[in-house]
Amino acid sequence: MLPVAPDDAGQRLDRWLRRVFPHLSQGMIEKMCRKGEVRVDGGRVKAATRLEEGQSVRIPPLPEPGARPEPARTKVAPADAKMIRDCVIYRDDHIIALNKPPGLPVQGGSKLTRHVDGMADALRFDLEEKPRLVHRLDKDTSGVLLLARTRQAAAALTRAMRHRETRKIYWAVVAGVPHPFLGEIKYGLIKAPGHGAKGEGEKMLCLHPKDVESTPGAKRATSHYATLYRVASRAAWVALEPVTGRTHQLRAHMAEIGHPIIGDGKYGGSGQENLGDGWGAQLGGEISGRLHLHARMMRFEHPATREVITLTADMPPHMAQTFDTFGWTADLAAEDPFEALQ
Repeated sequence: MLPVAPDDAGQRLDRWLRRVFPHLSQGMIEKMCRKGEVRVDGGRVKAATRLEEGQSVRIPPLPEPGARPEPARTKVAPADAKMIRDCVIYRDDHIIALNKPPGLPVQGGSKLTRHVDGMADALRFDLEEKPRLVHRLDKDTSGVLLLARTRQAAAALTRAMRHRETRKIYWAVVAGVPHPFLGEIKYGLIKAPGHGAKGEGEKMLCLHPKDVESTPGAKRATSHYATLYRVASRAAWVALEPVTGRTHQLRAHMAEIGHPIIGDGKYGGSGQENLGDGWGAQLGGEISGRLHLHARMMRFEHPATREVITLTADMPPHMAQTFDTFGWTADLAAEDPFEALQ
């Protein structure tokens, strides 16, 4: 307990605490007040409470000056902890890579409470800090997802991605067969207006490159595609490389050229022009209606060792089944299908 001296009468509690304990931040003070850890004459108070002469202020145990607060831990259900650990395909002292399953969001949002970021506490292993996300994948996209285990690694990887010093190659199954077999898509992207029940506010619209500069909110976007194998004129296995990293870029670009990704209800519905058979992005029959988009490979410079790391992720079951149906195997793909575009 500390008494309030005559000279301190009328002073706000938070200002008094910061004068007596200069290493306390405003956030720490407000948190202690909310939790009832700081009390005046035994009663709960707010940070803005004015003190009176003779009152007694109860102070909880405080961290030493300069000490870093203990990282907050999120309780992860045992089943989720096992699931996310089973997704690990690479780990060292600086980075962790997952093969993210389809249907699992990377971050939380409206009505999304189960996501990778919320399970990251289960990926601390022997370190105090939980891993940090350095890039994103759509909820229904599977494949390589990289997390940084330290602040330094996160800063280095974020910088590398911003400067396009990493490579990402996706595999997809699309409706129809793109022609030419190898090409570049340069449509700009802009968010669709509205926030209806179908989530149009989350949908991207394509713009001709010449219209990007004159359209507020539009961003330039470039994707490479390579047609690897096909099933007559009905469907094709394509490799995709996003040169830029815009929201839904690959999905919007492939739909715009008339070859929506199989299972993409947002961009490949029945109203979408489709050069393949069937309606939009649904082939029907034995082919799953789930999104057929997989982050197959990621290549980057290790943030600590500077070694070039190449990570690959196995396909999810529904895509593996589609490949088996069409007689495709992973070893049929060239190591770099975009060599001719480099």
